[in-house]
Amino acid sequence: MSTDSEQTHIIYISVGSNVDKEKHTKAGLQGMYQAFGELTLSSVFESESVGFEGNNFYNLVVKANTKLSIAEVCSVLKKIEQDNKRQRGEQKFAPRTLDLDLLLYDQQVISQPIELPRPEVLYNAFVLKPLAEIAADEVHPVVNTSYGKLWQDYDKSRQKLWAITFDWSPSRI
Repeated sequence: MSTDSEQTHIIYISVGSNVDKEKHTKAGLQGMYQAFGELTLSSVFESESVGFEGNNFYNLVVKANTKLSIAEVCSVLKKIEQDNKRQRGEQKFAPRTLDLDLLLYDQQVISQPIELPRPEVLYNAFVLKPLAEIAADEVHPVVNTSYGKLWQDYDKSRQKLWAITFDWSPSRI
């Protein structure tokens, strides 16, 4: 019988930044590459801030494989955010150097230590569109619909986003 630590899990992580966004997005990708190895990246999208007045965001979704537990993945992501001077405050919607959120961990549906799948998968264009780009045929484990179909049916007038040119390749340190 294999233990959980021997099993490889597929994870999807949303990446967002609206403070020195190119620098912090690249640093976040490098941190995830060092933690998880090879990454599959969606296109990078720019979008207006949602919930507050602020600079536009860069957003993308990253797919990776890991043997870490959900709590360990969250800890790694928090450390990468801290390394990029992420300020956590009282406000949920505020400017940020780097925001890394675990969206999916295999097909897990849980509420602790975090809620998975993340609810924003279903209602934020800047999460759903890049997720649908790299996981179109994967099925949301709660609503039982593919991410591609969810994006196809999404009301695109709700949030504006557009693909940008963004080049990143990992530094093999």
